[in-house]
Order: sequence, then C-alpha cells, then structure tokens
Amino acid sequence: MTPQQIPVHSPAVPAAQAFTDASAAVDRLEELYSIATTYLCDQFRRALRKGPDGHRIRAFYPEIRITTTSFAQVDSRLSFGHVSEPGTHRATITRPDLFRNYLEQQISLLVGNHGVPVTISVSDTPIPVHFAVAAKSDMTVPQEGAAEFTLRDIFDVPDLSTTNDDIVNGMHTHDDDEVGPLAPFTAQRVDYSLARLSHYTATDADHFQNHVLFTNYQFYVTEFEAYARQMLADPKSGYTSFVSTGNVEITDAETPIAPVDKQPQMPTYHLKRADGSGITLVNIGVGPSNAKTATDHIAVLRPHAWIMVGHCAGLRNSQSLGDFVLAHAYLREDHVLDDDLPVWVPIPALAEVQIAMEQAVAEVTELKGYDLKRVMRTGTVATIDNRNWELREHAGPVQRLSQSRAIALDMESATIAANGYRFRVPYGTLLCVSDKPLHGELKLPGMASDFYKTQVARHLMIGIRAMETLREMPLERLHSRKLRSFDETAFL
Repeated sequence: MTPQQIPVHSPAVPAAQAFTDASAAVDRLEELYSIATTYLCDQFRRALRKGPDGHRIRAFYPEIRITTTSFAQVDSRLSFGHVSEPGTHRATITRPDLFRNYLEQQISLLVGNHGVPVTISVSDTPIPVHFAVAAKSDMTVPQEGAAEFTLRDIFDVPDLSTTNDDIVNGMHTHDDDEVGPLAPFTAQRVDYSLARLSHYTATDADHFQNHVLFTNYQFYVTEFEAYARQMLADPKSGYTSFVSTGNVEITDAETPIAPVDKQPQMPTYHLKRADGSGITLVNIGVGPSNAKTATDHIAVLRPHAWIMVGHCAGLRNSQSLGDFVLAHAYLREDHVLDDDLPVWVPIPALAEVQIAMEQAVAEVTELKGYDLKRVMRTGTVATIDNRNWELREHAGPVQRLSQSRAIALDMESATIAANGYRFRVPYGTLLCVSDKPLHGELKLPGMASDFYKTQVARHLMIGIRAMETLREMPLERLHSRKLRSFDETAFL
C-alpha cells in the first residue's frame, strides 16, 4: 500500500459557520484549534506507546474566510481592516488563544467595513505534529529514527515549501480557486516563528508585549530590570509583572531572580501590562544576522512598534561621545535582506515614531528646541555587516558614507528598520555615539566603562518614554499607509 492509499483518520469537527460577532468567531476558532491539537497529541502519545495501527493521523488548522461582492466604503484614513477588492479571502489561524485580542479587532473591522459575515471552518492545511505538541511541556517529538516508526508516514511534519514570506514580500499568487490572502502570515509560518522565538529568547511568545526595544549590549538589560522593579513597586504604574530568561516571572519588586546557567542567543525580558501593552527588551547582540533573525520571528506577533536603542560610531567630528542619533534615513550595507527587500526600496522615517522619540529625548535631557541639537543629531544611519570595517581600505567605504550624508554607523539599525517596513511594523532608531573611529576616538576599555555608566540609563529611559507615548496613540494612526501597499491584506 502506497502512502497515498493509507486511510486517513481525522477528528470530527463542527461544520462551517458564519459569524458577525468577532468574539463568537474567535471562540469557534479556539474550539476548532483545540479539537485538532488535542486529537494530534492524543494520537501521538498512543503511537509512541503502541506503535502505528495502519492509518495516517491528520488534523487541520482552522481558517477565517470572507467573500465580498463589492468594494468596501471605508474611512480613507484607515489603512487596514478591509480587503482590497471583491472576491474571497482567507487566512489559516494558529494559537487563537494567544492572538485573541488581535483577531477580535481585525474581524470586527472586516465585518463592519464590508457588512458581511466571516465564515469560520476547518481549512485544508494540516497541522504538523511538531507544532501541535509545542505547547505541551510533557511532550517532545523525537528525532527521525529515534521512534520505532517513521514519523512522516503517520503524521504531518513541517513543510518549508509552504512556510515562507511570499505574502509580505509581495510574491504571493492566488490559489487555484482564486482565493486571496487575508492575513500577512499563514498559520504554518506563525507556528514556525513561535517555536523559534522560544528557542532564541528562552521566553514563551505569550510574554511578548506590543512594544519592543532592541539593543546590542547587556548593560541595557541591567537598567531595564532596575526600571521594571521601580514600576512593580508603584501600584499606579499599570505594569503587572516582569519576566526574565527562562520564563521566570515576578510580580513583587523585591523578589530576586536567580541567574540562569546558560544564556540564550538573544536574552529577552518583558515588563508586562494586563492588556499586552507593556515593553519587551531583546538583547540581539551584534550583527545584522541576529537583527534579521529576531525581527523575522517577532513580526508574527504583530507588535505595535519596535525601536532600536543601541550604540554606534559617530561619523562627524562635531559629535561627542554620548550624543544621540535619531535616524531619519538608512544606508543599507547589511546585505541580509537583499533577497527579500531590494536595496532600491526606500525605508521612510515614520513621523509618529520620530516625534515620539524626539519628545522623549527632550523630556529626559530637559533640553528643548535648538538646545536639543547639543546632544542629538538627526540624519542617515549606515548599517554594515563587517564589524572591523576600519581595518580595510578606507577610500570606498568612506566615500559612500560621505555621499549618503551618514552621521552614524552600526550593524543592526537598518536591518531592523527594513524588516519593520517589510513586515508592516512601525519602526525607529535612536542610537548613542560610543566611539568616533574616523577621528581617532576608538572604543577602548576604560573609556567605554565611563561612557556606559553615564549614558545607558538615560538612553534606555528615552526608549521607554517613546514607547509609552506610542502606547497612547490610536492604532490606526500609528499604522500609517506608508507601511502598506496598494494590494494589501486586510489584517494588520
């Protein structure tokens, strides 16, 4: 009997149903997802215990589908919440419990803007068993050959040919039945990133907040924990808990956190609020590869904004160590996104984010207007992929830096901004000058220590203040049309 002839067993599920109530629609998504994953987990346990019994086990992701026959009459200021043209659009869904608030918001807008219901049903996309058991702490999928049967003969496994970024990259083609995408990511792509996030950050996706700060130094982590403890000590702060590496969560400012034996590649920390509007800090380390990896996966959580707060080389003699750089353009020489987002694509500065960061600098430094130029410059940030660029022949790189009018250089900012643009996540960059290699001021140990002591706390506080400003901004204002194309998914 060939694999195609093996009988397939799947769980019984409710029939497709139309909904105009977003909360009820998400309830049904949760029901369908729970039925599917519970069935897969139970069957997987049975197969490990007793072996296969001659049939294939398969369960499917739930999906949202909407069919419209006319163009929506919507508020032209709204850049999401409606399909771009009449027809049928659908999205496969995973972890509806994790994405409930997001799904309710997007479904409400969709129903309200088009005046038709959404249909919730089972899709034709199988759930890989690896993703079904991911949330089960007592279950792991053995490596190939470790079980007494060939896993893929019985269960569906991740399929990288369908786990891609075609939708966000603008390369998606309609299905054979002319059904278009409703969301920027498929369920398989989301599940893949949720698993990767847990691996790289050593914290569960459930802890991530809607506002994400990226940094490239551990010093910022220490300051972030200190700030988190201040907030937990203040019952009026609105923050409810702090999560450290290994999912260690504290709600009391005095509770100690034991150091972990092994740090993950990108240690991540979460200052949480009940509605998810808190702040997550990710120490991505150094380099554009890490920056791309982190943002590739965090993007599926649909954060409201992410900002880079790291260190950079100042390129102007008039700059001083400790000065701030607010990026309003990027010279992309990081190369890691060239295949996904060509370098000729402009990465615009987002006014809402820029204003929030400039106001935060003014608030923290207590400088205003023209005096603010004493400590902050606005200009182009160059991002490169060679940390030791100073050791190579200078004429070419320096000429490009001059032609671009770059005022600072680092290894992560343009990558984070470009991936924000690609994934429709509002982005920004506020750097701090830590050395001036073109002017003989290299980052040396003693000098760096004094610099870090005086600047890190202030720099981090500016990033936090900017995020708190963005938190108060209506979502439809923050997610401007700059980030969305003329043929865009309805879901944010």
